[in-house]
Amino acid sequence: MMERLQKVLAEAGLGSRRACERIIEAGRVTVDGKRVTTLGTTVDPDKNNICVNGEAVKKQRKIYFLLNKPKGYVCTNSDELDRIKAIDILDNVTQRVYTIGRLDKESEGLVILTNDGDFSNKLSHPKYEISKTYYVEVDGYLTDEAVKALESGIWLSFGKTRPVRVKNVRKGSKRSKFEMVLKEGKNREIRRMLTDCGYKVRILRRTKIGTLFDHDLKIGKYRKLTDREIAQLCELAEKTTLKEKGDSLLQSVKR
Repeated sequence: MMERLQKVLAEAGLGSRRACERIIEAGRVTVDGKRVTTLGTTVDPDKNNICVNGEAVKKQRKIYFLLNKPKGYVCTNSDELDRIKAIDILDNVTQRVYTIGRLDKESEGLVILTNDGDFSNKLSHPKYEISKTYYVEVDGYLTDEAVKALESGIWLSFGKTRPVRVKNVRKGSKRSKFEMVLKEGKNREIRRMLTDCGYKVRILRRTKIGTLFDHDLKIGKYRKLTDREIAQLCELAEKTTLKEKGDSLLQSVKR
């Protein structure tokens, strides 16, 4: 299978894709004995002999973990503020893994970590519309007007948010509890939406990714994803893509 050279290098643990692009441009990479400096070069990691600084690059085994992220951890591989990272929770993992999507520092809940770029793209790219479910607690009484605003979309600095589902609402005069289901996840989107509606978020926890959940996984703990779970998530992404293509075709026919 042909893949971009920088992607292969990144998945082999040589750094981020951007860092691997710099390695290529610096002339440190050879493919089948020939120096490559052109970005966008495609290779077959199973057939081509790829070397960096004269040393062969070994194809990494794909790994997949489900982590219940605690508050205080950031979902990034490089942090200029030197904050503790979600990937630091994993023990004895030699491959370069990264989180699929992000939960902000003050949020907790389910995060997938992997070194599989294609799998990551299927779960994070907006076109696949993989839903994420969050448990939320806010100060004050959640009004029907606020629920309607959240479900219809709210104008923020980046534009209007996509409609969300608000369900299992338990209203209280001092605190309200509910779930929100999103099919996109822009930076701190839920917090910003609720702030715009006049609510302070006390607890924000991701409880489900697509069809994936695990009520028994404790905060700060992680486990490997099963083959069945990986297959189900990939199937969900593919179904969404097929539906999108079908809808587009239907619109074309109507025109």
